[in-house]
Amino acid sequence: MSDGLRTESPPRWRGRFAPSPTGPLHFGSLVAAVGSYLDARANGGEWLLRIEDIDRPRTVPGAADGILRTLEGFGFEWDGEVVFQSRRLDRYHAALVRLQLAGQVYPCSCSRREIAASATRRSVDGGLLYPGTCRAGLREGLAARAWRLRVPDREFVFHDRIQGETRQNLEREVGDFVLLRADGQYAYQLAVVVDDAAQGVNSIVRGVDLLDSTARQIWLLQCLGLPVPAYAHLPVAVNPAGEKLSKQTRAPAIDPARGTRLLARALRFLGQPVPAEAEASPLADFWRWAISTWKLARVPVAKATLAE
Repeated sequence: MSDGLRTESPPRWRGRFAPSPTGPLHFGSLVAAVGSYLDARANGGEWLLRIEDIDRPRTVPGAADGILRTLEGFGFEWDGEVVFQSRRLDRYHAALVRLQLAGQVYPCSCSRREIAASATRRSVDGGLLYPGTCRAGLREGLAARAWRLRVPDREFVFHDRIQGETRQNLEREVGDFVLLRADGQYAYQLAVVVDDAAQGVNSIVRGVDLLDSTARQIWLLQCLGLPVPAYAHLPVAVNPAGEKLSKQTRAPAIDPARGTRLLARALRFLGQPVPAEAEASPLADFWRWAISTWKLARVPVAKATLAE
């Protein structure tokens, strides 16, 4: 393609891990990294590393370097250079302009307060479902605060390699969603779609907390004329209160000094049996064993599992 959205011819298999530098990696992050890494390597593929620092207000200084050191400490080996979303804004701009020219996006002047006052339903991710106020055009005298993608009133059906058949009607369950925010930041949905296509990622393995974003991303890929990758959504690790492990829930940082013991714990979380001799082996030997025995079919279908 000539617009810079897709620049590489992908190999037979290419996966990725894309953490956000909002703090140190925790056990839930390690589960996602292990699952995506082993799925790519077990299929003879490449594994890319992308730092998703597109949301500048949430980015913590030094967190990206800490993530890289932690992954290296656990013996992860990625292919190519690490990609930083903050250095790819021109690609997101090009994608948005393309959608603007095609009439697939529209400017929106609504504030959160106005949406809260007019919305009658909630979206699948708990937010207010945008009622389409600006679909027909901006009201007189009002300026655009954001750009939204029009979504169709039809059911999107896709097969997840772990969760099975998934269905979602974007208009009824999500609503027209933002691609460029009121603060000038490009939205996650746009950035991740553009980056995966540009990097030739054709197999996405990530946490099930992102399952509800998948139909949005498939629709956006279709609007941009880009290939749709295969998806596999892993169960997320939760604390005893049932909260997903995250910086907000004060999940502790993982320590590379725990090496194969913590990697073995992540593998068991993903349904993979780990013999004692593998857990006690050097990192390089552990990874060779893990790649040779990885089976995606063993991963639990459960949406969440307690991180013991």
